Parts: sequence; structure tokens; C-alpha cells
Amino acid sequence: MKAYRLIFVALLGMMMCSCKKDEPSYYVNDLQALWLENGTQHYVRFTDEQSDKSGYFWGRQWDLSEDVYEEDLEPYGNGWFHYQLEKKGNLHEIHVMDNQGAVIPKEYVVSKLTNSDLEYYESGDKKHKFYFTKQ
Repeated sequence: MKAYRLIFVALLGMMMCSCKKDEPSYYVNDLQALWLENGTQHYVRFTDEQSDKSGYFWGRQWDLSEDVYEEDLEPYGNGWFHYQLEKKGNLHEIHVMDNQGAVIPKEYVVSKLTNSDLEYYESGDKKHKFYFTKQ
């Protein structure tokens, strides 16, 4: 009888562990595309071009409402950024500025990444969300 109780408790414990909800995983190759911010003319392109050996890639952004087009961007200058996406959804961006090599780090958390939609928010500020559709 003790053996049955032990088996029952073991099975119950296994069932409780198997109910654990898996956290979503995000992959950089799903992010690498041209994205349009919802309701704007702001574009972001995440490329597969390595920016350095630490795993960062190059990305760029531009805004047609300001008469800035992708071809207007000087390579690796204003509008360009390094980015890295962790599997758990942390998106690290380092924006490059033309003025004497200044850089601006930004941290985001990806909350949705599908074949057509991208959603993320500023780390520490879930209210400031960005919504994009793949182009």
C-alpha cells in the first residue's frame, strides 16, 4: 500500500511540473526584415549584416514623413544602429549618431514576434509600446 501512495505522489508531482507554462522564445532571423510602425511612415530594417564579433547586427530606421528615405542614410551613420535579440525577448539597440561618434543605447522587451507582426516596449515602461507590421 505504501508503494501505491509513493507512486501516486510521484505521478501527482510529475503532473504538476508538466503544467508549467513555457515562456515564448524569439529568434533573430524572424526579426530580420523590413517593418513599418503602426499608423506612421516610420520604417525599421533589421538586417543580417554582422556589426561586430559580439553578436550584434546592423539595423537602420527612417521616416518618410520627414522626407528621409532608406537610400538617404549614410552607411553606419545617423539612422543606423547595432542590435541584438536574446532568445527570451530582450532587444538591445545601440543607435549611432554622426556627431563625433556618439552612441545611444536602448533596451526593449519583445512581447510579440510573428511572420507579420512585431510588438515591443521600452524596458521598464510597459505602457510605451511599439507596433509594427512586416513589409
